[in-house]
Amino acid sequence: MTRILAIDQGTTSSRAILFDEDGQPRQIAQHEFQQFYPGDGWVEHDPMEIWNTTHRACLEVLQQEGITAREVAGIGITNQRETTIVWDRATGEPIHRAIVWQDRRTTPQCETLKRQGWESTLVERTGLLMDPYFSATKLGWILDHVEGARTRAERGELAFGTIDTWVLWKLTNGRVHATDATNASRTALFNIHEQKWDERLLELFRIPAALLPDVQDSASDFGRTDPQVLGEAVTVGGIAGDQQASLFGQTCFERGMAKSTYGTGCFLMLNTGSEAIRSENRLLTTVGYRLEGQTTYAMEGSIFVAGAAIQWLRDGIKLIQSADECEPMAESVGVENPVYLVPAFTGLGAPYWDPHARGAILGLTRDTGIEDIVTAGLQSVCYQTKDLVRAIQNDGAPLEELRVDGGMVVNNWLMQFLADILNVAVDRPAITETTALGAACLAGLQTGVYDGLDRIRERWHVDRRFEPAMAPAVRERAYQGWLDAVEKVTRSR
Repeated sequence: MTRILAIDQGTTSSRAILFDEDGQPRQIAQHEFQQFYPGDGWVEHDPMEIWNTTHRACLEVLQQEGITAREVAGIGITNQRETTIVWDRATGEPIHRAIVWQDRRTTPQCETLKRQGWESTLVERTGLLMDPYFSATKLGWILDHVEGARTRAERGELAFGTIDTWVLWKLTNGRVHATDATNASRTALFNIHEQKWDERLLELFRIPAALLPDVQDSASDFGRTDPQVLGEAVTVGGIAGDQQASLFGQTCFERGMAKSTYGTGCFLMLNTGSEAIRSENRLLTTVGYRLEGQTTYAMEGSIFVAGAAIQWLRDGIKLIQSADECEPMAESVGVENPVYLVPAFTGLGAPYWDPHARGAILGLTRDTGIEDIVTAGLQSVCYQTKDLVRAIQNDGAPLEELRVDGGMVVNNWLMQFLADILNVAVDRPAITETTALGAACLAGLQTGVYDGLDRIRERWHVDRRFEPAMAPAVRERAYQGWLDAVEKVTRSR
């Protein structure tokens, strides 16, 4: 039996999943790691803890399956994107904690550059907006705030990477410093049209080129693991950022196909084929995947808080003990909920891009109970998705159905409300581990397990389709209430 190991390094946990050639997950291991919040809007991770939890998960799935690494055809890596690490090339030691994609500390720098008129240059070359979300200003912050870092970077003593690059470096014991085009496209340093690091942007953000990894296709020869890491040398054959890996795992290979992932955040991605469409509604243009030198582009909307809102309801204000409680609560409240939760804990993402916005609960009355607030938390995920879909449609890209994945999609009430508020069919696949599956499929392409995209496409099956059934007047009233709530949050400052 052929097996492919997928590493899924996420924002709150590191996972390893062992797939068979039919795309069925056979073994899963997962380890959470610590989140650090050293300041308002600051979020950090310990890179060594990320690696240690990843390594442990990989060893565990091999042990659970009762095999050695020699029996693994290849490894695929998918990862939280934009998160930034700088380390010493000689020792492999990070010089600072990883600055996480959610981190907003470089907001003042982004606002200065925006006032100076640089955002149009950034959009033109990278498809991204001038926002602290992306890696460039995070990397610059580390170079400016760690003593001697900029000088050492210019001398070529330091290496930069997003999480995929860091994990690959550790897997190969420092022999390979590389990334793929999808992760490179999220740094705000990579020209997505020319498919190379952009010298003008490196100059703008004051980033020494010596720091940067090589950029390869998403299915590519990324080298072999050091035998001491997993017990045998294994080919690393695929890398993609988590949302692009999900697009691939959902087999959205045709122009116009779309998927939305509901994890810590929510990310909706639409395949736009060989054309990099520039959004007029503050969505992102990005690399969907790159195979054999051919780039497939995508349009993306990013929501910073989705599942994290439910986590906050559980751990922050302790209204629930488990996410499983949400569905029956929502069923008891129903769709016409007058309470709105705007989860702008670290600002608002697309299409607002307001880093100063902060969360709020609106519409409270003396009769409001825990069930109403929890339901509002679920509904906020759907309303934010509606914001993205409306922006996509305003850009002239009609969306008629949506494939979904991520931990939240097991909630049937949530998926039905999503279909209702979007007024499009929502398809939940039989295999919801599509992010890890996408990484495994990329590795399978590179190592010969799959001979083409058709072999991957035929393995995708729908578990359940949710058709919209909400009356138009109810939909419009509910969504208008959300827009009113967002306006209050963005105006409150």
